Amino acid sequence: MSTRVAKHPSAMRKVPRQARSRVTVETIIQAATRILSDEGWAGFTTNKVAALAGVSIGSLYQYFPDKLSLVDAIRRRHLDDCLAVMRNASASGLSPVQFARQLVQDIVAAHSINPGLHRVLLDEAPSSDEYRDPNSSFEIDYLAYYTRAVATFRNRQPETGDQIVGRVLSDAIDGVIHNAARRGDIGDASVHAELIRLISLYIADMREPALL
Repeated sequence: MSTRVAKHPSAMRKVPRQARSRVTVETIIQAATRILSDEGWAGFTTNKVAALAGVSIGSLYQYFPDKLSLVDAIRRRHLDDCLAVMRNASASGLSPVQFARQLVQDIVAAHSINPGLHRVLLDEAPSSDEYRDPNSSFEIDYLAYYTRAVATFRNRQPETGDQIVGRVLSDAIDGVIHNAARRGDIGDASVHAELIRLISLYIADMREPALL
């Protein structure tokens, strides 16, 4: 598992305001993502990032005080990508299989850019309690999309039971995707097919609560 850092991760030193500064920061984050993906946490240094980005180390430090702040930016970018997937994954008018296929396709695509990155983020790079907080704004927003999808298939407004089902669905999908990233088979079509089957069968069978 990834190293745990109790304190809040290092924040950006300053937020870019001008277009040129935003381009510089974007270039730095892309370079950092590539190095973290290719070389892992052990090979990840601010000097390497600056060299690949084509900026001076001083320019990098204007925005990022240390490599933890770079990892923080990379994690935020990944979380934003995950939220974008959920925003596009509307269940309205779709069958369970159609919804599952669209969802898996988009989630796999989000994890297939720099595929080694997700293994490093999961198992090597330090993370803070912020990214493990079940009540973080990301978790609330992310699970809300699953909850709405569940309610859509149940033909009603979201209820507490839909939140529980949405959480189970989210955890199952995240588990499969993250372990596929760890094993290096995120692009395996047979894994995609089984995940689609898992999601669609669960959705099709959840009109009534399970009887224990």
